[in-house]
Amino acid sequence: MHQAQMRQKPSRSVTADQSYWNSIMPFIGENMPPRIPAPSHRHAAPSGPWPFLDLNDPINSEQLDDHRPALPTQLCEHINPANCRRCWSDYPQSHFPNWTRDQQKRSRISRIIEKKKDETCTIHYVDVDENGEFAMSNSVQVSSRSKDSHWEFMMKPVRALNLYYKLNTFIHIQRPKGTRLRAMFLENLTGPVLQMLGTKYYIEPFYFSSSIGWIPSRYQEQVISNHSDHITISLTFIRTMPNPTPVSSTSSLTASSMSHLPVLPNTDQVIDAQAPLFIRSSDRILLPDLLALHMVRSHNSSTIISYHPGHEHRSTPAASLHSRLNAVGHSVYWSNMFAEYDDPTIVFLSLLWYALYAWDEVLEVLYAHICWVESRVINLNDIDLTQELHIIQAHLLHYGSLLEDFRKSVIFVLKTPFPGLDNPRYTPQLRERSKGHMEKECNNLLSEIERLNMARSMQIKRLKNVMNLAFSSVNIEDSRRTQQLTRASMNDSAAMKQIAYLTMFFLPASLVATIFGMNVGEINPGTYGTIPHYLAIAVPLTIITCWAIGTVQFERDPSQRAETEPSLMWRVLGRIGWPIMMLRETCLRENGQRNNPGSQ
Repeated sequence: MHQAQMRQKPSRSVTADQSYWNSIMPFIGENMPPRIPAPSHRHAAPSGPWPFLDLNDPINSEQLDDHRPALPTQLCEHINPANCRRCWSDYPQSHFPNWTRDQQKRSRISRIIEKKKDETCTIHYVDVDENGEFAMSNSVQVSSRSKDSHWEFMMKPVRALNLYYKLNTFIHIQRPKGTRLRAMFLENLTGPVLQMLGTKYYIEPFYFSSSIGWIPSRYQEQVISNHSDHITISLTFIRTMPNPTPVSSTSSLTASSMSHLPVLPNTDQVIDAQAPLFIRSSDRILLPDLLALHMVRSHNSSTIISYHPGHEHRSTPAASLHSRLNAVGHSVYWSNMFAEYDDPTIVFLSLLWYALYAWDEVLEVLYAHICWVESRVINLNDIDLTQELHIIQAHLLHYGSLLEDFRKSVIFVLKTPFPGLDNPRYTPQLRERSKGHMEKECNNLLSEIERLNMARSMQIKRLKNVMNLAFSSVNIEDSRRTQQLTRASMNDSAAMKQIAYLTMFFLPASLVATIFGMNVGEINPGTYGTIPHYLAIAVPLTIITCWAIGTVQFERDPSQRAETEPSLMWRVLGRIGWPIMMLRETCLRENGQRNNPGSQ
């Protein structure tokens, strides 16, 4: 490392700090994704008895005074389209009475229901037939004008047993005969589509609230033995994408843009791990993404619903995940599984691989960036890079919790087998083979997640090593500068010593000149002053000066202090009479040494 490369560390102004921050952070404009909301895990699953009611929130008295059953006793059977055209419009409260308007508002469901009436939702769907082949792939647009006709289009009666109400109800599915599974990907979800799907498939509102609020969740519900159930998985993962706002050297930080930065110099803001992380070595960002899946598993025909947030978060588009699932259908490995096993959870599991691919790409980008930062620390000795390293380390620690949620989601799928496999139509051998294969595929995912977690831990250790290297390099440079200052001080001391020697050489002559320059009669006849006059003034003034210095600097011997602290007056008198106090302490010390000779 050359001395010329060692970076100097003068104090910088706020403008200089902001210029440096502009060099490592992107300009936050309209194109940069915002931070995701902090998840409220207590409101993530149906097991929570108070949906979106915190402990300080009052419970609606009207709800407590309502003596109607908590479970609705009458639901529309959707037999006659003319009679149930708007039966879905009161969801979720029509099916779940405790989800009042206040709960819908707190859970953000009302934001979807109360969207602008002219917005259009696009539903991308994929059908898997009974042979395991991806038979049909298409898209349907549902607008405010076509919502009623779409509800009628969805209606095709297939009788099913509703375990909760012991009624013969109907689930209306407009799909080809022999369809084993339909996967639907919701783009720009609107209120009517949310209410139609929730009413049609009897979906717990927690699925929509967890998806809209980016709350990790996993739960099973509506289990009908030997027949069907519902499973929900909502998990946050990290994905990489090109920086939507290229860094400009002339860009300046504005008040609105500074509020989105993970950390800023000369402020009290904390590092925000919920916000996107900018990687300047590759001009990419690492942003949170969401995989929110709800599956209705049935041995007749299953359904997967995938929610996708709005475009402002730059999350995975519905069309993209739709095309990815289509590509799975063309994979030889997965096609063999779809054809051999009837368990629809295999399709559900294939979608989890999307999150794993995203995590793998993120850790590759971070690995390359850490290598780049290491080279800059070694070559430039830039202590400012430690701020960036701390930001990356904070995000990596946050990524650990997200990977743990991912692992738990896969374990949940593994430990929640499809109830339809217990149907007598399946032989015990086929049932065991199917469960064994699901266990194998889940273990494959868990093994990959463990590999990702090990890579993340390794990168955290490398970051610590880089930060130690940066601080060590700075300490070495500081030691060199301290050594230079010590040498300079020694040179100054030598110069002062030479000056002292020179002063001592002229001191006798100066004393003689001073004496002969005195205006006293003994030396300069005709003057009124005499040497006794000089001594009469100089000697008392010298004594007073020495006494004043002693008064200021006098401190009592700690061994001679009393146990109780004397008053202020006695402390002042003790300082004024310091010669007496010093003589007294000396005498006491000598007497103590005579009485205790062994203590010396």
